[in-house]
Amino acid sequence: LDPSLDMWDLSSSLISLWINRFYIYMGLAFGISLWICVQIVIKKQGFATILAEAVTSLDLPVAIINLKEYDPDDHLVEEVTSKNVCIFLVATYTDGRPTESAEWFCKWLEEASSDFRFGKTYLKGMRYAVFGLGNSAYASYFNKVGKNVDKWLWMLGAHRVMTRGEGDCDVGRSKHGSIEADFRVWKTKFIYQLQALCKGGKKKSCGGNCKKGKCESNQHGSEETEPRPHTPDELHPRDTEEEEPCESSSEEEFGTEDRQGLNSVVDVEDLGKIMDRVKKEKKEKEQQEEKTSLFRNTGKNEDGERRAMITPALREALTKQVDASRERRFHRCMETTPSLACANKCVFCWRHHTNPVGTEWRWKMDQPEMILKEAIENHQNMIKQFKGVPGVQAGRFEEGMAVKHCALSLVGEPIMYPEINRFLKLLHHCKISSFLVTNAQFPMEIRNLKPVTQLYVSVDASTKDSLKKIDRPLFKDFWQRFLDSLKALAAKQQRTVYRLTLVKAWNVDELQAYAQLVSLGNPDFIEVKGVTYCGESSASSLTMANVPWHEEVVRFVRELAELIPDYEIACEHEHSNCLLIAHKKFKVDGEWWTWIDYSRFQELVQEYEDSGGSKTFGAKDYMSKTPHWALFGASERGFDPKDTRYQRKNRSKDISGC
Repeated sequence: LDPSLDMWDLSSSLISLWINRFYIYMGLAFGISLWICVQIVIKKQGFATILAEAVTSLDLPVAIINLKEYDPDDHLVEEVTSKNVCIFLVATYTDGRPTESAEWFCKWLEEASSDFRFGKTYLKGMRYAVFGLGNSAYASYFNKVGKNVDKWLWMLGAHRVMTRGEGDCDVGRSKHGSIEADFRVWKTKFIYQLQALCKGGKKKSCGGNCKKGKCESNQHGSEETEPRPHTPDELHPRDTEEEEPCESSSEEEFGTEDRQGLNSVVDVEDLGKIMDRVKKEKKEKEQQEEKTSLFRNTGKNEDGERRAMITPALREALTKQVDASRERRFHRCMETTPSLACANKCVFCWRHHTNPVGTEWRWKMDQPEMILKEAIENHQNMIKQFKGVPGVQAGRFEEGMAVKHCALSLVGEPIMYPEINRFLKLLHHCKISSFLVTNAQFPMEIRNLKPVTQLYVSVDASTKDSLKKIDRPLFKDFWQRFLDSLKALAAKQQRTVYRLTLVKAWNVDELQAYAQLVSLGNPDFIEVKGVTYCGESSASSLTMANVPWHEEVVRFVRELAELIPDYEIACEHEHSNCLLIAHKKFKVDGEWWTWIDYSRFQELVQEYEDSGGSKTFGAKDYMSKTPHWALFGASERGFDPKDTRYQRKNRSKDISGC
């Protein structure tokens, strides 16, 4: 993009196209999952591809380069003398680290920026821009890699042609509603800046000496030497409220003096003053970050009001996901949740992480009465869609219109909802049983929880490292919270369940550690199931290879049961790839009583409410005898013989684990 060229004529077009190549560097393997809880894919198209197509529309050549295959020692300095514009799309992974494909590049760049042998003009002449991808739920690491790459390039003398972009995959906090929207806005401004560079007279690449609202780069061919503010005419019409395309972000963060002094010779007598200034600036920066973090945690907008939990982008995404997940295990069971938010970002989450995340409630709150009323209405509307569908039994269709059970596990962490006890009370008042699932990160809320028909705790891993890898929790003290939640579960009197989701190659080899966790929470039941593959996820690298076969789940359960003497394998549900280990107290006179007497539970919970909580009851008070076909070892393997099972004909080779 040679500023001296006013137009592209036919005689020089081929030469110019080669000289003015446009590069996009990706800090990821293109088309492969990228973790921060987001894969850089929009409808199976990478961000790099989208940007490349936009640049190609300007008749400019583009090359997409994987940083894993890029040697900065050999190639980066070449960009100094070329007319290339280098774009870096980089993401932040766990604990603020770069993705695996960008590790070496970032390490090299960091070392070079602080190595006096390179100097502060090593990359002088190179033109670049950075777009970072992260998740603001991890406030201390948000877009750390993008910020560092931008800083290190700037410290080596490279020229920024566009202010750093920051994509946020937390839809609740994203500036434009989603990470895709953040990218689109940045891309639009970048393309406008690129067009200005092509014309060669309107704007020169930013030299890194600009302040917010002003650019010290002069117009080409102009005799102006003083900095002037950007005029509205120079901005893209749709981005008049956005920051100037040439704004320098690293300048504000590190200051001109810092850059000038990074590689300069310093008098020993001046070291004290320099260190005092560095400490002062570091303290001011930490105080500012603390204020920013506090503002983020309040979850309020600029007017001081709490934000709605469901954004338009989130509503669209959830609608698509619910449409794809309509099958219900029980026709009278309603799945819902009073909270879309969660404190984990599990790798096997079928919501693909379009729901908001957080460690505390910070959104507008709907009242329990309204949530229950609309949940029942939506459930009934969904059931109505099956009217007339071949195979639907008329009797069950009518039964399905009357909700009898409620599974609080559709999405998010229901126990985060501030009025969860009121909501449970409403369910029981309507004679609806309650099945609540929690991710074991809120021990206090578990202790304060009123009676639930059955309380589940997800035990997705048995060690600190594997839990961090699988659940990717937001809490820094996630492991202690996990252990405290299991201890809180042990104090509950109603039915409690450990729910283990087996992910092959992730958590199936931790038997002894699982056994130790069982002794900590002393659950009534342990439900073990193979992970369900929910298709390609923008936030997970899971494939069908991670789904265990049912016989593999059986083998795991057998080995686990041998390590916990107070428990035995009780039930099997082969077509759900699930088995149940039960405490021996539910085996009465040699027969299992693992099922629930729902009518009896409603009587007991009503007595509990009438007595003001003084009349308590336990899990054995509302147990029911397990039918023979549901027992482990039965020929039916968990399928009710009263129902008709339809097998798919001419099915191709089964690659699943179910």
